[in-house]
Amino acid sequence: MEGKENGPDGKKPGRVIDGPTNPMVTPLLNDLYQFTMAYAYWKAGKQSERSVFDLYFRKNPFGGEYTIFAGLEECIKFLANFNLTDEEIDFVRDSLPGCEEAFCDYLRGLDCSDVEVYAIPEGSVVFPKVPLLRIEGPVAVVQLLETPFLNLINYASLVATNAARHRFVAGKSKLLLEFGARRAQGPDGAISASKYCYLGGFDATSNVAAGKLFGIPLRGTHSHAFVSSFMSLDEIVDKALRSSDGKSTCEDFVSLVQTCLTKIQNSSSLHGVFSETNQSELAAFTSYALAFPSSFLALVDTYDVMKSGIPNFCAVALALNELGYKAVGIRLDSGDLAYQSTEARKFFCAIERELNVPDFGKMIITASNDLNEETVDALNKQGHEVDAFGIGTNLVTCYAQAALGCVFKLVEINNQPRIKLSEDVTKVSIPCKKRTYRLFGKEGYPLVDIMTGENEPPPKVGERLLCRHPFNESKRAYVVPQRVEELLKCYWRGNADEAREELEPLKEIRNRCIKQLENMRPDHMRRLNPTPYKVSVSAKLYDFIHFLWLNEAPVGELH
Repeated sequence: MEGKENGPDGKKPGRVIDGPTNPMVTPLLNDLYQFTMAYAYWKAGKQSERSVFDLYFRKNPFGGEYTIFAGLEECIKFLANFNLTDEEIDFVRDSLPGCEEAFCDYLRGLDCSDVEVYAIPEGSVVFPKVPLLRIEGPVAVVQLLETPFLNLINYASLVATNAARHRFVAGKSKLLLEFGARRAQGPDGAISASKYCYLGGFDATSNVAAGKLFGIPLRGTHSHAFVSSFMSLDEIVDKALRSSDGKSTCEDFVSLVQTCLTKIQNSSSLHGVFSETNQSELAAFTSYALAFPSSFLALVDTYDVMKSGIPNFCAVALALNELGYKAVGIRLDSGDLAYQSTEARKFFCAIERELNVPDFGKMIITASNDLNEETVDALNKQGHEVDAFGIGTNLVTCYAQAALGCVFKLVEINNQPRIKLSEDVTKVSIPCKKRTYRLFGKEGYPLVDIMTGENEPPPKVGERLLCRHPFNESKRAYVVPQRVEELLKCYWRGNADEAREELEPLKEIRNRCIKQLENMRPDHMRRLNPTPYKVSVSAKLYDFIHFLWLNEAPVGELH
């Protein structure tokens, strides 16, 4: 979506922000009750009352104790370009029984010039109850941001967290490739998954559109269909291949491949591992190498990995080596990945020793086949030789947990704090406009996030501070922070001229995510029984929460 002039007064240079990546993200991407409330606010003359809403979640996903915040950039793009077209307004009027024309005039003048958004930087490690965004502005306008913001943040944060968990299990040294486009929930699911999996620590995607939109590195080779489409080596018509330095040409690359296969068959250490390989597979590999001699990577499990796929791949790789090229490696997409990767590595190393081919044993082995966090962990425990994991379905669909569950709650209106009560204490909101800080300990790890009232003095380094659980009076602890970081920063200030945070490139957001995860205490990160990270409120805010709770809760009567 093309951006409009959306700086202060709509004119300030350097402030044009493009619209959301998905053009379907418009003010109509809303639940009907946002518009019914906006109309009711307008009818009551309350539409311009200054409100404060918090967007947060109540529980970390996937049984873990951390979440990655994602989706902020798309939220800012949405509100920077917020306006309803005449056609959209006509539809809203037709959807609201008895809607007055004057309300339609009100909608025509709506924008986000009087809205402020404070947020934790995208890519940050975040925790339950802590506001990811604080949105301030006229209540009717801010209500119309609720559903779009939740839509843009819920899935983005969920899939980024899923990606981060896969990265943690795989380890820093492995390549992680997102292969989920074909199994994602529609086009937007595929595009969003590619973007936020990269943010969460994946290295590349197979999704070409996401590569173009976001500059994510692309990876991919061929499918079983390509291999099985060949019948014999006779199908290869153009057999010539220039050397990598361009100084010579091999006129019959097919014959060179066949010669290399014979060398492998005659190798003493590989004698008996295989006999005759599938020649149609060899034709496919040879043809693919002729097309991509500098980036040859083959899928080797179409027929038989050890008796055909690996030997055929090695024959083509050796032929490329003689012309100065270096094959990339193989992909395994079925079977016992731990065993096959180990045997493939042994095969590569035997060729390196016997045929004196430097670094042949270091060929990259990629594994795919419905991988998830648990299977990668199991492979690590078994022992394997996989260098890269291609992960799709379980990653992008977030199969282990369908939704994050972010909520959008009113915490203040007309400078009056508001609270949402519930018999389920986890659903009680934390009232008033707040400031949020992360306190760090002596070892450099984050210790606790603390929320305070807006006008409370901030925590200071070296000063003892009482941190209280918002609702459990017995859970409290003193902290002497060695470093204090305020979490909420201003990303949108409407018509005000004050500075605001600029939107960052995706790579910088990704680097923040990786760096913060590395700085977390290991017991918060482990897969099994992780230690909960502490989220607290100041003593003053604790007292106010419970004062307001008692003030708002009706008193029962016994008969």
